[in-house]
Amino acid sequence: MSAKSQPIIVIKKMSGHGGSHGGAWKVAYADFVTAMMSLFIVLWLMGSSSKVKQAVAGYFNDPKGTGSKLGTTMSGTGETITAAQNDQMQKLKDKLEAEIKAKKELEKLSKQIEITITAEGLRIELIEDKNGVFYQSGSPKLSGTGQELLTLLATELKTLPNSLLIEGHTDATQYSTDANYSNWELSADRANSARRLLQQDGVRSDQVTQVRGYADQFLRVKNDPYDPSNRRISILVKNGNDGAPPPSIKHAEVVGGAPVAANAKGGAAEAKEQSAAPAAAQTAKQETVAAVAAKPPAGVPAAKPGLMSKIIGMLPGKKK
Repeated sequence: MSAKSQPIIVIKKMSGHGGSHGGAWKVAYADFVTAMMSLFIVLWLMGSSSKVKQAVAGYFNDPKGTGSKLGTTMSGTGETITAAQNDQMQKLKDKLEAEIKAKKELEKLSKQIEITITAEGLRIELIEDKNGVFYQSGSPKLSGTGQELLTLLATELKTLPNSLLIEGHTDATQYSTDANYSNWELSADRANSARRLLQQDGVRSDQVTQVRGYADQFLRVKNDPYDPSNRRISILVKNGNDGAPPPSIKHAEVVGGAPVAANAKGGAAEAKEQSAAPAAAQTAKQETVAAVAAKPPAGVPAAKPGLMSKIIGMLPGKKK
């Protein structure tokens, strides 16, 4: 009987790198590069102006940029509307709708008057039909109905501190054969005629901050450029009270860059005379003020260099 045979053992050796060593370094390197990029973005933002910071924040709040689009169906400028502003606009909307319904002459025009609340404020639109309700066809002249409605709106809008923006829109029909008078001029003239009537009925001159004419660029019915409802006037009551001047300068005259009360002793004329000092004396005074402002007060240590200054100082090259 032959001796018991020994088992055969086969040893296989793997060559090259495998397993966890195959591409792990790539992931680590990518994480490192991402972290460095984030670091330098943060450092750049820390040293940027407030305008740049607001622009970056605005992008992340509205990455698609749809908030900056204009038109009757716009959702606003990307700004958030507070509960107080929304409540104020809702009350104004309800009040205007109730007053329009109370007038029998205007109640039948409910389909031609659209009041909506957007992120920008309260948008009031006067929408035309094929017969021309608010304006004569191809003309910036207001009809009797248009004048009556704008007078009613003025009685409410003039009591508000909010600023107003007025827009004029037309359809694609060319109403004039004159090459120097197109729908651009017509839409702007209609918006201006609405502004004049509102201010004639009590709206403050500084309350209307913008008057725009868009011709047929922002259609209400996009699939039908010739639809009469594309002809309209929009009055936007903007959120906030940016239309009202601060109480301290509400009845003041600005002289030399500073508000001077019109009824102050000596009057504004005296203030103007005082501001007419020789140019050399004014320049010397400004230079003295600038030098004093640049010099830190006694006992106060000089400002330490910022983080960006330290990083720039660590970079190789000639330092200025």
